[in-house]
Amino acid sequence: MKILMFSWEYPPLSHGGLARHVQDLSEALVKQGHQIYVISRGDGKLPSRETVKGVNIIRTTPVSVTANNFVDNILHLNFLLIEKALEIRDEITDIDLVHGHDWSVFWVSRVIKHSMVKPLIFTIHATEFGRNQGIYNNMQRYINDLEWYATFEAWKVIVCSQYMCSEVMNLFQLPEDKVIVVSNGVDEEKYRTESSSSFRNQYASPDEKIVFYVGRIVREKGIQVLIHSVPEILKAHPNTKFVISGKGSFLDQLREQASYLGIAERIYFTGFVDDETRNKLYRVADVAVFPSLYEPFGIVALEAMVTRTPVLVSNVGGLAEFVNDGENGLTVEPNNPGQLAEKLLYLFNNPKKARRIIANGYRLVKENFSWNEIARKTVRVYEKVLHDYQESDWKEKLKARKSLINEEEDQIYQYSSQRKYS
Repeated sequence: MKILMFSWEYPPLSHGGLARHVQDLSEALVKQGHQIYVISRGDGKLPSRETVKGVNIIRTTPVSVTANNFVDNILHLNFLLIEKALEIRDEITDIDLVHGHDWSVFWVSRVIKHSMVKPLIFTIHATEFGRNQGIYNNMQRYINDLEWYATFEAWKVIVCSQYMCSEVMNLFQLPEDKVIVVSNGVDEEKYRTESSSSFRNQYASPDEKIVFYVGRIVREKGIQVLIHSVPEILKAHPNTKFVISGKGSFLDQLREQASYLGIAERIYFTGFVDDETRNKLYRVADVAVFPSLYEPFGIVALEAMVTRTPVLVSNVGGLAEFVNDGENGLTVEPNNPGQLAEKLLYLFNNPKKARRIIANGYRLVKENFSWNEIARKTVRVYEKVLHDYQESDWKEKLKARKSLINEEEDQIYQYSSQRKYS
């Protein structure tokens, strides 16, 4: 098949798990013989077009226009994405379908769907309602409306967990047969790396334990819960260092919290780290902690497992579906710093248990979360949609409507010409 994808981010431009998801899925689909075009955001430095591991990547060129807010900026991006799609229209006239990823590429996905008369698949990676535990202002309401609109326009909606399936169905009142669960995964090859004592010494002393978090620095990731648990952990195990990697709008509040608690010197906020540094940090960490308040899936937990790092996560969302307490990880109730401290210290004090968790976690990833299998499941969704599309009269109705519009335009042109020259 020939698939056209839209995503607001694609590596090396990456703010979270969405970019890696689109990259890994696209590369796995290429390996299975499909032709993939991804149109995404550029930064003016990356090539406007390149082929990486068989994936055709087309990037926008930023414009020097200051948007009023984030939503307006995303709207500008959609205009640029449409422009790029038009630039390669001769190459994509025979695409089988369009696949959009999250609300940030809704408008371009809808425009291409209707202009090319192709079925649209849409993946909802998270919802605005879930991220904020409600809708409280006009910007959130707008994003929520676009998410609903995307599910309305899509032939099928893909989500990454049963938790997200229930959330999307209830939130947008979707029929059960429209939403399909296809989980995230990890490619072990992208996490292979060698670490060293000299690298570890950049973050902690040889006698210190390392607790590692990586991801977006936003409230729903629950990093504030981890910081709240630090004094209790240090009482029992003072030689502990907390390495927090990532960037986001919540960073200043976390720094203030650490300072208020008197533990700022025990926490290392690294900022954004590249993939190689992230992989090495996983390798040297004694435990990876992801105390999310809201988590549609939790791909970072899989990353820790595939790098053989024990995980401690909140028992929420998608995380609760594959992290089993005491087997392949440890789980705590969300927003419970006391329990988090207790479970983390238990892991420190039971190295044999930690080794068993590591082994079970690694086995789980290898057996259940390979991108080859995820790509096969996605292809089955594509095939079902294409079959239904061919059997439907949607294409013919759109063609008839376009023919009628063309006739009306001809009549208007003829009328205006007669008026002009009469």
